[in-house]
Amino acid sequence: MKNKTSIGTWIGFVLIMIWCLLPVVWIISLSFKPVEETAAGSPQFLPKDATLQNYKDILANDDFTRALLNSFGIAMISTVLAVIFATLAAYAIARLEFRGKRFVLSLALAIAMFPVVSLVGPLFDMWRTFGLFNTWPGLIIPYMSFTLPLAIWTLSAFFREIPWEMEQAAQVDGATSWQAFRKVIVPLAAPGVFTAAILTFFFAWNEFVLAISLTSTTASRTVPAQLSYFVGPDPFNPPYGQLATASVVVTVPIIIIVLLFQRKIVAGLTSGAVKG
Repeated sequence: MKNKTSIGTWIGFVLIMIWCLLPVVWIISLSFKPVEETAAGSPQFLPKDATLQNYKDILANDDFTRALLNSFGIAMISTVLAVIFATLAAYAIARLEFRGKRFVLSLALAIAMFPVVSLVGPLFDMWRTFGLFNTWPGLIIPYMSFTLPLAIWTLSAFFREIPWEMEQAAQVDGATSWQAFRKVIVPLAAPGVFTAAILTFFFAWNEFVLAISLTSTTASRTVPAQLSYFVGPDPFNPPYGQLATASVVVTVPIIIIVLLFQRKIVAGLTSGAVKG
């Protein structure tokens, strides 16, 4: 019975992996197909004549490389600012007792769940009036607005788990409140900080609705929005190979980040899941 259960578990695991990875493998395979195969609607899974021409073309595309730079810069700035503000706000919520604390957390959660598309129209008019349309700050500000609540919720849970006595001990040894926070509390909450940073970066890197609505040129347009302009010579022959290649190139930084910080990400997502 135990052997049958083990075999069934492995079969289920393999089926789930195939289901999840099949689209990824298909996109990678499509990125190596020449234009002749994709234009002819080739049904084969693997390319007949694999080529790197799609990668050469996409990396030589100035609009794409500019969008890639915009995505990286906007995502990094949004992540750094959101994590800094969320760390300070979460510490205050976790350590201080003040009237309306539950309301603040509830409001933050409500903002995080608010549909982005409902704010596109008002933001478009406001940004045109304030001169923020088609600029980096015009995307960084709304990205921070939607990622701050989630980061605050994540970090406040970590700060509540850190014993208050450790901060008091640091103050007894002569550390100021800021030194105790910076040298004791923040390092102990590092898994939570990394988790909040990764979630914020993923949102800013993959966001499409605001990026396509609040930009008009490649000056600040990010990669998800720029991919919608890959239309090809006519509507009936879209550049499938270049779209797949761009998708692979955009996914590579995410894979690298996950591989570099996978332990901290797992620690941050699972911390507090088991009591005792």
